[in-house]
Amino acid sequence: MPEPLASSEVPVTDPFALFAEWMAEARASELNDSNAMALATATPSGAPSVRMVLLKDHGPQGFTFYTNAESRKGEEIRANAQAALLFHWKSLRRQIRIEGPLNEVDPQVADDYFHSRARDSQLGAVASDQSRPLPDRRVFVDRFAEAKARFANGEIERPAHWTGFTLEPQRMEFWRDRPNRLHDRRLFTRTGHGWANTLLYP
Repeated sequence: MPEPLASSEVPVTDPFALFAEWMAEARASELNDSNAMALATATPSGAPSVRMVLLKDHGPQGFTFYTNAESRKGEEIRANAQAALLFHWKSLRRQIRIEGPLNEVDPQVADDYFHSRARDSQLGAVASDQSRPLPDRRVFVDRFAEAKARFANGEIERPAHWTGFTLEPQRMEFWRDRPNRLHDRRLFTRTGHGWANTLLYP
């Protein structure tokens, strides 16, 4: 008999509880960055792009990550605030797909997270024009040194364009590997009063 999708303590009707259970297991089994996720965005004309980012918060409010809003992904989010996330945990042979609109976090939330980061990571965010052409790495190194000197005696100011976004899920699909490609798939779809869910053929 195959093991169930969730433990007996987690109702299969609650996608957030199921996500939390799988994330906890991933933290224990993945060697690096269990919170890494592929973030897919698109231009207004529908041209897609995807990259890896790190999940920094999750719960019924959604899934939050932080970035430079003047980067390519930031510009695409500003122009078309719909996105998709993909978590893939190779050690567990599981993945989760999540889709929905993005909302920018409150400035105070962005401030609090920015100042929780390592100081050099904060300085790197100040020094970087993320995604823009860099003529020579020395330029970035010098800009980092200048930012380090400028904020040597105080708190580093969060750049206004460095912020966070929360994806509010409308669809969440949980996939678990089975032998001979007889996989388990369960799709949750947001309704007006909660979540509907159904199994999918593998």
